[in-house]
Amino acid sequence: MSHRKTGRMASTQGGRLLAVAALLCLLVLAALSAIALGTVTMPPFTILSAILAFDGSRDHLLVTSIRLPRVLAALLAGSALAVSGAIMQAVTNNPLASPGLLGINAGAAFAVVSVMALFGAGVADLYIWFAFLGAAIAAIIVYALGSLGTAGRSPLGLVLAGVIVATFLTSLTTAVLIFDQSTLDAVRLWTAGSVTGRTMAQVRTVAPYIVIGLIAALPLGRHLTTLSLGADASRSLGQNPIVWRGASVVIVILLAGGAVALAGPIGFVGLVVPHIVRMCIGVDYRWVVPFSALGGALLVVVADMLGRLVFGSQSFPVGVTIALVGAPFFLYLARMRLRGKT
Repeated sequence: MSHRKTGRMASTQGGRLLAVAALLCLLVLAALSAIALGTVTMPPFTILSAILAFDGSRDHLLVTSIRLPRVLAALLAGSALAVSGAIMQAVTNNPLASPGLLGINAGAAFAVVSVMALFGAGVADLYIWFAFLGAAIAAIIVYALGSLGTAGRSPLGLVLAGVIVATFLTSLTTAVLIFDQSTLDAVRLWTAGSVTGRTMAQVRTVAPYIVIGLIAALPLGRHLTTLSLGADASRSLGQNPIVWRGASVVIVILLAGGAVALAGPIGFVGLVVPHIVRMCIGVDYRWVVPFSALGGALLVVVADMLGRLVFGSQSFPVGVTIALVGAPFFLYLARMRLRGKT
């Protein structure tokens, strides 16, 4: 009996490894397609030669200066938002948690817009730190507000606190943009969630923080699985929830803050992707985290590519494309939650 059980577990592990490899191949194919397709179609050989043997030609400049940074920004932002959403859902034991819904994206966006209004739009090395600061302050405020009352950090309390904080910070961001026309012109697309006009310099500035957050999230999977069982269950299993929640929050701030600094407040990625992953592979966060990283990157890359091709605009915000899918999915999740089936 134990041999059969071990065999089934090995088969499951092997199947998941194959699924990761397949998803990774699909992601590479989607990224190459996103670079190739546009007003000028680039053959794969031109893309590879532009990356490996840049010669300064028009096609190589188009690939390395415009399309490649855009795709890299989509990859980084998508993976960061999906993993941060998965972590938040585990830590709060709340399937509706996400960086957007709990106000973290709005906090980072308000901080970035504020520093742009004060110092100008070209201070990439400076506003990344303000994005992290805004994300951290928003997370603390939401957690504090959600802890008030008799419910004490209930899923509904956190969601309501997140909605209130996100709405308030979004209103402040809008007020700053109304009174500062130059900042509005600089971040109009960015505030809708966009990877248009990203540069390699911006990608290089933000990438280390997102990569560090993703790497740190991988070994956290087992602890996230325990945290998702609830505080009492995690304590009974010998875990210190405060320590691992603190580590998780730091990682979420790195990921969400970096993603917003790079691509703006893209919504629904951190909500939709972890749910789809858990429906497909289960609730073991040792696998949920890597699948979410790949799935989030794939979603944002494909959504950005479809937005450009379907709407015929190179500057169409990827945040709008994702919202067209994410909003109905959120309503579905909320309805299932109210019915007690989530």
